[in-house]
Amino acid sequence: MQPDVRQTELNHAKLEEFGGRAIDILNKASVAVMMSVGHRTRLFETLATLPPSTSSQIAEAAGLQERYVREWLGAMVTGGVVEYDPEWATYHLPPEHAAFLTRAAQTKNIASFAQVIPLISQVEDDIVACFQHGGGVPYSSFPRFPEVMRDLSAPTFDTLLVDKILPLAPGLVESLTQGIDVLEVGCGSGHAINVMAKAFPNSRFVGYDLIPVQIDAAAREAAALGLSNARFAVKDVSALAEKNHFGLVMAFDTVHDQARPAALLDQVASALKPGGTFLMLDIAASSDLQQNKDHLLGPFMYATSCMHCMTVSLSQNGEGLGAMWGREKATAMLAAAGLVDVQVYSVEDDPVNCCYVAKKP
Repeated sequence: MQPDVRQTELNHAKLEEFGGRAIDILNKASVAVMMSVGHRTRLFETLATLPPSTSSQIAEAAGLQERYVREWLGAMVTGGVVEYDPEWATYHLPPEHAAFLTRAAQTKNIASFAQVIPLISQVEDDIVACFQHGGGVPYSSFPRFPEVMRDLSAPTFDTLLVDKILPLAPGLVESLTQGIDVLEVGCGSGHAINVMAKAFPNSRFVGYDLIPVQIDAAAREAAALGLSNARFAVKDVSALAEKNHFGLVMAFDTVHDQARPAALLDQVASALKPGGTFLMLDIAASSDLQQNKDHLLGPFMYATSCMHCMTVSLSQNGEGLGAMWGREKATAMLAAAGLVDVQVYSVEDDPVNCCYVAKKP
């Protein structure tokens, strides 16, 4: 039986240690919100191009209101992000910090990830109600979700997809070069499809997603790039009509959000040609909480799952799989769908995802 902690004498050293850690958590959460503001206003980009400057000089260079910039800088200085010279009242973003805070950082831009914190915080009241009464919070309650996801995923697709992710599947790059039919389920704004359609003009690409605004954005980008081998449609990916058609099916950080993820994987297997490849990017984690205790982004990912990934599935009376479903459950579900030769790879320069590669017999 578990000990009755109410009868346990307090360890005062442990009490002091956790009290300090709790205050540190509060401060760091506040810095994360301000980092999101710095990303969205491009203040980090502005600071990265300036010598040590006053708040007025920074605000002028950024085209922003000085009073707000000054208060934001206060949070950045006390949070250890920006350096301050009290003699000259100037602020400076060290290049070592800029390497993790500007858009030039690509997949390592932590300020971009910080946008998730205010995004999920907007639905806190709804989530509390779900704790009390059940149910979930629908996608429509996250109006900035498509924009934030594009911001987070585009660097991965631009810098890693063609050169580092696709080569993980043996022979896939050669097949794409020769020409095959490709489907992405839950394609979002379609950037991955468009990157691949440009790189492999002999292949034919289609992307399906339930959110019309995402599909519209995908089609606009394809048209702007002059792509004739990419198309997009609003479709429920858990009920695909195509059977034995695609040489490659892809799912990028979408399976764990689905109302019926097992049904989706069954549809993926059905849509693939015999010998076809399923390539899935999803959160790099274990299905065992104990194994995730030292996960680099453990608290962030579990919170994001609770406040978005799990709840949007439950809002559709779904399974609520959650972002931290993990390798063990993912590989078991892939096998249950009839996919074989499942391999799991780390993705260089992607701090969030691993890559699953499986085949249809």
